[in-house]
Amino acid sequence: MFYEEDFVEEVRQRNDVVDVISSYVNLKRTGSSYVGLCPFHNEKTASFSVSPGKQMYYCFGCGAGGNVFTFLMEYENLTFVEALEELAGKAGMELPRKSSSPEDRRKRDMRDMILQVNKLAANYFYAQLRSERGKIGFDYLTGRGISPKTVVKFGLGYSDSRLYRYMKEKGYQDAVLKETGLFTFDEKKGPYDKFWNRVMFPILDRNNRVIAFGGRVMGDAKPKYLNSPETLVFDKSRNLYGLNFVHGRQTAMIICEGYMDVIALHQAGFANAVASLGTAFTSQHCSLLKRYTDLVYLCYDSDGAGVKAAMRAIPMMKEAGLQVKVIDMRPYKDPDEFIRGLSPEAFQERIRQAKNSFFYELDQVREEYDMDDPESKTRFMNEAAKKCLTFDNEIERNNYMEAFAREYNVRIEDFRKLAAYHSAQLAGIDYEKRRRERGQPGVRNDREDGIARSQGIFLTWLSNDPVLFERTKDIISAEDFVDEPYRQVAGMMYEQFQNEGAVRPAVIISRFQSREEQSLVAGIFNKELQEITRDEEQKKALNEVIRSIKKYSLDYRSRHVTDLKELQELIEEKKRLQTLQIKL
Repeated sequence: MFYEEDFVEEVRQRNDVVDVISSYVNLKRTGSSYVGLCPFHNEKTASFSVSPGKQMYYCFGCGAGGNVFTFLMEYENLTFVEALEELAGKAGMELPRKSSSPEDRRKRDMRDMILQVNKLAANYFYAQLRSERGKIGFDYLTGRGISPKTVVKFGLGYSDSRLYRYMKEKGYQDAVLKETGLFTFDEKKGPYDKFWNRVMFPILDRNNRVIAFGGRVMGDAKPKYLNSPETLVFDKSRNLYGLNFVHGRQTAMIICEGYMDVIALHQAGFANAVASLGTAFTSQHCSLLKRYTDLVYLCYDSDGAGVKAAMRAIPMMKEAGLQVKVIDMRPYKDPDEFIRGLSPEAFQERIRQAKNSFFYELDQVREEYDMDDPESKTRFMNEAAKKCLTFDNEIERNNYMEAFAREYNVRIEDFRKLAAYHSAQLAGIDYEKRRRERGQPGVRNDREDGIARSQGIFLTWLSNDPVLFERTKDIISAEDFVDEPYRQVAGMMYEQFQNEGAVRPAVIISRFQSREEQSLVAGIFNKELQEITRDEEQKKALNEVIRSIKKYSLDYRSRHVTDLKELQELIEEKKRLQTLQIKL
């Protein structure tokens, strides 16, 4: 969904950054700002500052920063659009609709009705579990070690065969009930409940809306688990069971296979456990997890199917930039059995012992080779060397090769030669060239990094002392900022000053949607600078910054210019820069 810039700005203005953040963080007023403990990293001394004047926040400890949108995105793991829509709701603003066609209105209305039916169904199942009819379900759950408190937390229930009748009594038409996935409509038998004589697991989205259900039989009937089909409100590849209980950025997440595994782990104190919903792990799941953490513990069943599922999931997770470790459940099959058989403390120890996914994958490959046979062992070593080449980063690749050499008692020099041999076989070019051709960013030299820092420093100066706009306008302009996002920020600052005579940091931050960019931009406006008195030391420092930015800009333009006359003009400007006296 795309929203116009004017609407985004109105939402921001109606949500005071101090009011929003203070509902999550205990803030105390200090001068013109508010301070508190940063919610994005552990600290004992408050370094988290919120500025009502600039309508932004910044942490001087970890560098997190931005405006009211950024905070909600970071704290609640939302996309920009999700944060925008939530803040619009807080402000009582109606979201503009891009389309008002009859079909779009019909879909919106149907989604709302499906959510209504799902909520009613969840309440119905929960009530049935506590009734005499549902005692069989309640006894089953308590027999599996689920406490009454956990039953309430997860809203667990029991399905008899009377939900359809209940919904008809509530006035819902078959056209709506068909879309919920809760019922089967048969030409001969007529409509009837899809779930019956099962314990029920409501599936909630991040906003705690019931979007689907899972049901488990209590005997040996098949299928053991029955899940809602996909509907207008439920996409199984984009949701994870238990994710509604996870708030804020996590140190790690635990990925399980089933509902009972998640529930058992939550009950044991591991509130960062989630599971996929009756489907194999997907790239969409990986993207969803990346919003919450950088480290994932795979806790799949220890049988053959669980190993295959892990081997499929690991490459996708690594592709998404997740670090992956695998928890060994043996001799138990799954986390549910493990917790009941041992203890939460034992599970915590298994987490500590979790195997790096690289070595887990190699362990599975090794099963195919006879390590007592020299030829078979050599083939395994070749496979391991080729696997090391999958790491694009040279330092990471070397670290894994060294770790493998230690694990398998191989001379590191010999293993590096083996890896180099396989690298040479890949398309006939060396591995570093392959990395460059894949578009991996090169390493910036010290001079380039210094120029980028200078650009950031000067923008900070400008934001703190707008008088500098007038004093330097004939020397440096927004076009002289070469690196991003400084170039974009400079363009917006110069435009704001020209049109309004002032810089509005929160508005500029809103133009950037990634958290990384927003934090970087927030840092520009929040760096600690002493009041600019323009004494000789300050003048000298500021002169050096301006000269370095201007010189690099002229060098950059000279390298890319194609017109001879323009090149001559740039050369003349460079000469003038050498003798230019900048009056500040």
